[in-house]
Formats: sequence, C-alpha cells, structure tokens
Amino acid sequence: MALNVIVLAGGSGTRMASKQPKVLHLLGGKTLLDHVLDAVAALNPAKTFVVYGHMGDVVLKAMVHRQEKLTWVEQEERLGTGHAVQQVLPQLKNANDQVLILCGDVPLISAETLKYLIENTGNEQLGIVTANVINPTGLGRIIRDEFNQVKSIVEEKDATEIEKRLTEINTGIYCIPVHYLQKWLPKLTKNNTQKEYYLTQIISFACTEHVPINVSRPKQIEEIYGTNTRIELARLERIYQKWQAQSLMLAGVTLYDPNRIDIRGQVTPAKDCVIDVNVILAGEVILAENCYIGPNCYLENVKLAPNTRIKANCVIEGAEIEAGCELGPFARIRPKTKLHKNVHIGNFVEIKNSEIGTSSKAGHLSYIGDADLGADVNVGAGTITCNYDGAHKHKTIIEDDVFVGSDTQFVAPVKIGKGATIGAGSTITHNVPPNKLALSRTKQEIIEGWKRPIKNK
Repeated sequence: MALNVIVLAGGSGTRMASKQPKVLHLLGGKTLLDHVLDAVAALNPAKTFVVYGHMGDVVLKAMVHRQEKLTWVEQEERLGTGHAVQQVLPQLKNANDQVLILCGDVPLISAETLKYLIENTGNEQLGIVTANVINPTGLGRIIRDEFNQVKSIVEEKDATEIEKRLTEINTGIYCIPVHYLQKWLPKLTKNNTQKEYYLTQIISFACTEHVPINVSRPKQIEEIYGTNTRIELARLERIYQKWQAQSLMLAGVTLYDPNRIDIRGQVTPAKDCVIDVNVILAGEVILAENCYIGPNCYLENVKLAPNTRIKANCVIEGAEIEAGCELGPFARIRPKTKLHKNVHIGNFVEIKNSEIGTSSKAGHLSYIGDADLGADVNVGAGTITCNYDGAHKHKTIIEDDVFVGSDTQFVAPVKIGKGATIGAGSTITHNVPPNKLALSRTKQEIIEGWKRPIKNK
C-alpha cells in the first residue's frame, strides 16, 4: 500500500489583493507551497500531485526547482475542491493506495501531524484533521450526530445560524483510500451556494455507507491556519519566526530578543552563539560555536567558523568566514568571498569575490574586489581595487606581508610582491617586486601669489 499526496494549489487568492498566485507568497523567505511540499517530502510519498490552475504558468516557473519530484495536474476550470481532486483521479491506479489531500496555502502544517493522520487511518477508513478554534468565521464546520460522530461538513456560506456557532472546523486535510475516491468523486454534486463540487461531500457519503471516520488533531493549532489575506500572512509570519527562535535557543543560541530575529532560510546553529536584535538570517547559514552577531545585521548563505565576531550593521552574503575573524561595524561582504583566520574587516569596507589571507586587515573605508590577499597584509584607509574596465573584471594579487598606505588605487590586473610597501596616495598600475617601496605621487608645489576667488556681492 503506497502513499500518494495531492496538494491543492489552484486558487486565485482574490483576498490577497495581489497579481501573483497566493501559493507563491513568501513566509520566512520561502513560498507557501514550498512549506507544504517540505512537510510532504518528509513522508516519502510514492507520488506527489500538485493541482494548479490560476496563473499556472507562473506557478510552474516559480517551482522549477521541484518539478522533477512532482506530478503537475492542471485544473482548467476552477469548480471547487472536489473538482480539483477529480483531475488527479485518472492517475491513481492502485485502489488500495492511500491518498493524503491538503491545501497549498496552509504553510505551517507539520510532517508529524500528517504522519499521525496517515498511521491512524486504516485502508477501510476515512481520516480527517479537525480543530476547535475561537473564531471559525469563513471556515467549514464539522457537524456531529447524537453519538458525537462526524456526519458531515458544511461550508459557512451554506450553514444555518446554529451551525455557524460551532467551533470545530474542517482543516481541508484528508487521508482516504483510492478506492473510496474512485467510488465517491463521480457522485459529487454542486447543489450549494457556490455551485461548486465540494470535496467535503465525501464525508456524507462515508456516513451513509457506514465507513469509519477517523478524526485527528494538529500537533499545534497554528499548523492549520490558512492564508487568505495579507493580514493572515503576517500573523503566520510571526508564528513561524517565534518557532524558529525557540528552535535556535533550544540548540544553545542566546537571543537578546527572540521577537527581533527573522529566519528566512535554513540555519544550522552551534552552542554558545549570541545574536543581538534585528538580525536577519537568510538562505543557508551555518554558525559554529561562540559566534557573535551584532544588532541590525543581514547574513545570507554564510558560513561562520568558531569565535567569529560580526559587529553592528553588517551585510554578509555568499561568504565563508574562518575562525577568529572580526567584521564591522558597517562592513559589507559580497558573494564569493573567503576570509581566512583572524582577518579584521572594519567600518565601511566592502569586499567582493576575494580571498583575504590569515591575519590581514582592512580597517576603514576601502573596496576590495576580485582580489587575492595573502597573510598579514595591512590595507590602509581609502584603498580601492580598480577591477572593472567597463567591459571585463581584472584580478589584483597582493602577496603576504604587504603594507598598503592610505588612499591607494590598484589598477588591475596588477600583482604586489611579498613584503612590498605601497606609499600613501599612490595609483599602482604596474606590478611591484617583493620587498620594494612603490610610490606614484606628483611633486607638491606651492603657488606664490595665488588668491582664492571671492564671490561678487
């Protein structure tokens, strides 16, 4: 008996007031649909079907990174949830397989909740996830009989005033054998306010045929919250970030304020890291032991080795930082940069596509791009590598133990030999031999009799 999954992702999301499909809106830096598919992937299903409709070409393009692992099924006409599942029915061949059905706009659903539902739904049962909520407005209500058994689900637009007072709601998550779908989906009707084929009608069919209905609850109530408006999306963002912060703290990370950190990717933490307020961690971030990240920093796709110290207001992207480095405040480290051990990068220094050797320093107001610096290099304030000629990038190589005076320009391609010294205010256009002093200054002159111009009154 194999597991197949159907994710319903064809809705237009009118209430989002957006030009993009609802399932492509971001939560924690990842699309709503990606969140759901990540939870599904943990179940190791035989097949995962995604039913798409509204702006389907946009959805397919945005999810190209997953397409090899998914089977996409188009719902040309959007005639309800039952109609959406009907589009997949021809591809469900084995009558004894289980089918998990869920929505692409419920991003916080956990693999644990789904596993529990599947494991507790037998091959002759129908499984659903329900929840009791304080405010059920807009959600389908669970109707129970005098024996407290589920007998139907009524959508709010079709509910009576008494039914609207019920607080147990349908989450839109089902587990059902293929043979029941094969039997019941063709029987769906659209005798309702919306004139749509509701998937919820299969509950009534199950009751009529005395098929046991197994009810599961989510591990956490927030898992079943949907995303119909940007207000709801913002609420889910805060819930998600709270969970991420708690996970970091349980792993041994100190957060000065758990409410002021945003995780927009995957963070691999180590013990005894400290993160100050208003930090954003995006992409894949790896933190080794005893790292410190100061306030107002942005790190994306960064690997930090032990005892790294990132001071306030730094932006670091696509970089590898080795042990004992100190950056900032106000440093910018751009992609394809590697800093070796004990490098110091100070305020208003920008580094791009460069490798900086052990114990080298660039303390102030400098730009280093497309360069390789050796060990123990000292870069003075105001130094820049002139790496771009308007068409191509060129390399600057600075070997070990070079001292670079302030306000120096390296016009690449250029190589500075080991132990050389560059005098302040120089423009270096040719290679400098090892252990030599290079200067390129014009002679200072004093102009006698010169007077500063004065504005006419």
